[in-house]
Amino acid sequence: MIEGTSFYNNLATREGFNSSVRHINATLDLLDSCSPKNNIADQINKLLVDKVLTDEGTQSVINMLLIEKAKYRSKSRNLISITADTLSLIKEVSSWKALDLVLGYHHPDLGYIVVNPKNPDSQAIIEGFRKNELVIVYAGAEKQKLADSKMIDSAILAFIDLLEGNKAKIPAGLGSGPYAFVAPKKKTEPKPPKKAAAAKSKAKRQVQSDMPAPAASVAASGIVAPPPPAQVASTGTKKMSPLVSVVVTNELFHNGNVEAWKRIIRSYNAKYPALQVFIYYDGERIVDINTLFKWGKVKHGSCIQFCVSGENIQDLAKLSRYFRQGASPQFEAFLHGSPDTVMNLF
Repeated sequence: MIEGTSFYNNLATREGFNSSVRHINATLDLLDSCSPKNNIADQINKLLVDKVLTDEGTQSVINMLLIEKAKYRSKSRNLISITADTLSLIKEVSSWKALDLVLGYHHPDLGYIVVNPKNPDSQAIIEGFRKNELVIVYAGAEKQKLADSKMIDSAILAFIDLLEGNKAKIPAGLGSGPYAFVAPKKKTEPKPPKKAAAAKSKAKRQVQSDMPAPAASVAASGIVAPPPPAQVASTGTKKMSPLVSVVVTNELFHNGNVEAWKRIIRSYNAKYPALQVFIYYDGERIVDINTLFKWGKVKHGSCIQFCVSGENIQDLAKLSRYFRQGASPQFEAFLHGSPDTVMNLF
C-alpha cells in the first residue's frame, strides 16, 4: 500500500514538474514573440489555441511579463456601463501609437480573458462585456521614463471612459510611436485543379438538394430568418458568439414562450452537446429561464439576448430564428409532444 502510494505521489510530482516546465517555456516563447508590432494579448490567444498555454495561467503570465518585468502601469475597475460603439473605441485607441495597451476582463462565464483593444477582431468580444464585471487595463512602452507615468495613467483613465461610453480627455502625445496594430498575414491556400473544384461544387449542390426541409409546424409560421449574426469572437481556446438580441413580439413572454425556448435549447444541446447557450436579460445572465416568466417584466417589445460558447459554434442564424418564433405568438409550434420531447430542429 505504501509503495503504491509512493508511486502515485511520484507520478503526480513528475506531472506537476512537467506542467511547470511547459508553463515556463510558454512564458519564454511569449517574451521572444512580443514586440511593438505583436501585442501580448494576441500572442497569448494564439498559444491558447495551440494548447501551449492553459487558461488558468493567463493572468499570472500577464502579471509576470507586463507588471513585474516591463513595469507597465495598470488600473482595475468594475464597469459601470459599456459603450454602444465599440468600433469607434477601437479606431480611437488604434491611433495611440505611443503606448501598448492590453485589456483583461473577468468574464462571468469564460473566466479571465485578454484582449488587444487595437485589434479590430476584438470588437465582438468587447461588445459581449457586461456592466459590473471587472476589467484591468495595462499600458506601457519600451524604455519608458518615470516622467511618462502621469501620461500613461491619464491614457488608462481615458480608455476606461471610452470603454464605458463616456467622453474622455485624451492626453497629448499619444499619436506618435511604434505601437501600431499590424494585422497578421493570412496563409494563402493553393487553388485546387479546375476539375477537382468543379467536382466539389457539384457534390455540394447535391448535398444541399438532398437536405430535408424544416418541420412543417415551424416553417409554416412565416417568420423570415434574420441575417447571420456577426463573426464568432475567439479568445484563445474559448470562443463565444456576440450577443444576439431577440425582441418579444408576443403580448407577454409567458409560460408557453418559456417552454418553447427550453425545448429549442434542448434540441440545440442534443445536436451540439459541446456548445453552451447563455441567456441574458436587462444586463444580467439568466441561469433559470423560468424566471423570465415569473418576473412578469418581459412584455411585448422587451429584448432578450443570447450567445453561444464552445469550440466550433454552429447554427447561430437558425437558433436566432427559432428563438424569435418562440418569443412570438407562434410559440405553440414548439410545444407538440410530451414535455421531455427532444425536437429535431438542427
